[in-house]
Amino acid sequence: MAQNETVLAGVLEIFRHNPQKQFSVDQIERQARRDRLGNFTDLVKALAYLEQEKQIITDGNGRYQLAKENTEVEGVFRANDKGFGFVRLDDEEADDVFINSDATKLALDGDRVKVKITAGGNPWNGKGPEGQVEEILERGASSIVGEYTPLEDLQVKISHFAGYVIPTNKKFKKYRVYVSENGLIPQMGDMVKVSLKTYPTVDIMSIVAEHDIRTEWPEDALEQANAIPDHVTEEERHEAGRRDITDQPAVTIDGDDSKDFDDAVVLWKLDNGNYHLGVHIADVAHYVKEGTPLDREAFARGNSTYLVDRVIPMLPFRLSNGICSLNEGVDRLVLSCDMEITPEGERVSYDIYPAVMRSHGRLTYNKVNQALRADVPDSDLEDKYVKVRPMLKDMAALHEVLYKQRHARGSIDFEEPEAKIIVDEKGKPVDIVLHSRGTAEKMIESFMLLANETVAEAYYRKKVPFLYRVHETPEADRISRFFEFCSAFGLNVKADPNDIKPLDLQKVVTKTLGTSEESVVQMMMLRSLKQAHYSEDPLGRFGIAAKYYTHFTSPIRRYSDTMVHRMIHAYLEEGMGDDVKEHFKEELSEAADQTSMQERRSIDTERATNDLKMTEYMADQVGNKFEAVVSSVTSFGMFVQLENTVEGLIHISNLKDDYYSYDEKSMTLTGRTTHKKYKVGMPIKVVLTNANVEQHQLDFEVYDPDAKKRPHNDRGMVRRNGDRNFKGRRNYGGRDKSGERRHKPSRSNRGQRLGQSEKGNRRRPNR
Repeated sequence: MAQNETVLAGVLEIFRHNPQKQFSVDQIERQARRDRLGNFTDLVKALAYLEQEKQIITDGNGRYQLAKENTEVEGVFRANDKGFGFVRLDDEEADDVFINSDATKLALDGDRVKVKITAGGNPWNGKGPEGQVEEILERGASSIVGEYTPLEDLQVKISHFAGYVIPTNKKFKKYRVYVSENGLIPQMGDMVKVSLKTYPTVDIMSIVAEHDIRTEWPEDALEQANAIPDHVTEEERHEAGRRDITDQPAVTIDGDDSKDFDDAVVLWKLDNGNYHLGVHIADVAHYVKEGTPLDREAFARGNSTYLVDRVIPMLPFRLSNGICSLNEGVDRLVLSCDMEITPEGERVSYDIYPAVMRSHGRLTYNKVNQALRADVPDSDLEDKYVKVRPMLKDMAALHEVLYKQRHARGSIDFEEPEAKIIVDEKGKPVDIVLHSRGTAEKMIESFMLLANETVAEAYYRKKVPFLYRVHETPEADRISRFFEFCSAFGLNVKADPNDIKPLDLQKVVTKTLGTSEESVVQMMMLRSLKQAHYSEDPLGRFGIAAKYYTHFTSPIRRYSDTMVHRMIHAYLEEGMGDDVKEHFKEELSEAADQTSMQERRSIDTERATNDLKMTEYMADQVGNKFEAVVSSVTSFGMFVQLENTVEGLIHISNLKDDYYSYDEKSMTLTGRTTHKKYKVGMPIKVVLTNANVEQHQLDFEVYDPDAKKRPHNDRGMVRRNGDRNFKGRRNYGGRDKSGERRHKPSRSNRGQRLGQSEKGNRRRPNR
């Protein structure tokens, strides 16, 4: 070969890992200079050679792009125990095709499959082709051997199955093979051979397994839970320092379907005109002692995981729905935070202590919102709502004051509707309902925020080790890019990216309220912020403009809160000597890392199951037309969001009325002939063309019956903007055609980006 193979390999790799991107010679030279590939003459020769070999294509105007593969081949799938695999083709001289773990279509080792090539091999560095499984033609395994485990101890019951088998073949080990209740039932630990009747499909439990969410309880943890009394004992009631507040008219306020209640609130006016606000939180740390089996399991789980149709709890149901839950009319142990607050919203004193309380009412958000309406008479309400109605109105008034105070200091508040997926008894999604928060949800959130701030500041002032919930100041370059984005909408932001304050971003939100740009600007702002996490250092809470913040209010479903309760107990009971402080100082770093990691894992699982069910819901609507808004624009197309929050992709190859070029700075796609421009926030009509349930992917096309189709004779420009004949997998949640990671731009979880929501929808508990 006349050309330098190192230069050829390096240049081709640039294209392979950016298959959608068009490069000028100058761009290739800059990249090659960084990679030390050769001089300019070598690069020009390499480009000419690669074009001659049909490895790359040109638009004739000095821009080059990878020549995409689009061939389908057949072969046998060979799995790797890490999840990926290779397909050995029928053509023995052909290279094996690499299949990434998210492109296997759940093929098993030995299956005969049809594969679509998504990236050709690189003959100059030995890298083989990459592809995705399109169809499983023939199964290679009809039975497996493995160890049997019964399901009777699982907290998550799976209908019609008696147990499961973990295959001894390591290439099958990531799958559980569930054994039907019909037929022979083995014993725990038996080695069995089972016939395979059905093969892997995507369902909620497969997603749970994929994300390593723990569903089984160790026997010693269950034994400990079962040994805990189901009522408050006399000994517990009279523990040193524990107060009896059972006479206070405290209530729980949660969603209609809530079953674990870890916070109660009470409010009255003092003689001096101030408010007394009591926030009483389930005393989980009293029951889950450090180092016990329950504690080890709760630490490993990190938090409860809230899925579409079930909850995988951090604690066994005996605790989470029983003795730790502040159920109506029964005594429960709590850690309390009493606060005295002026009518202007200033907290002037507080007291944190253990207590025994009794819930005087299990209230729901919907009915509290009804009770807060002036036009609803007492006769339309249940007696328990009538009794506490004056207190609820005072709570709403205090919330308004607290909200204004937070707003004044710069708290960034977003009001976006949340989508709830409704499923039938078989788990099939039947509707997606949007819910906007009312006063009840907002006032409980205000009280939880204040309690969390109060507890964090109290123990910071005591100069003892503590676990904080933090949200650091965003990076200047990301804020600069956000400001550039805002300028495209005519928003003149007067703020220094190197010294950004929450109030600066709050002003941007305020400017867009009620405008068509509101949701888009908020979405882009969220992407510019850092993720909230846990830390032993009080790094502040940028999103709510709080200097000190912790998680104190949800110990049933967050280990972080249980850890905070444990420290409070120790400091109250054992004092704040060096031994106690050193003990927690040694534990906090690991606790912060573990709780942060498990939170992200649960959020990813919740998001994946939501995507699955949303895709299932839309699968019956292929061919239907929808109103949508452009939520993101990329080089390979644009994502659109429907009114029900469902998102999908319009691939650039499906923009058939023109040839579109992508402008990264303005995040727009512009047609060469029509000059039509697609940008973030733009309303658009679309038609659903494909719903791939296994990959959680929806494909749309623009619905414009009057649009003319682009001509077929300008093949250079078609190639420049994406071969329109390419029907490859969109893969917006996995890897792109080069194998590089490419994420679907998700609706950012406020718990990760802002973290201010402490209650509200139980399916998002970590906000």
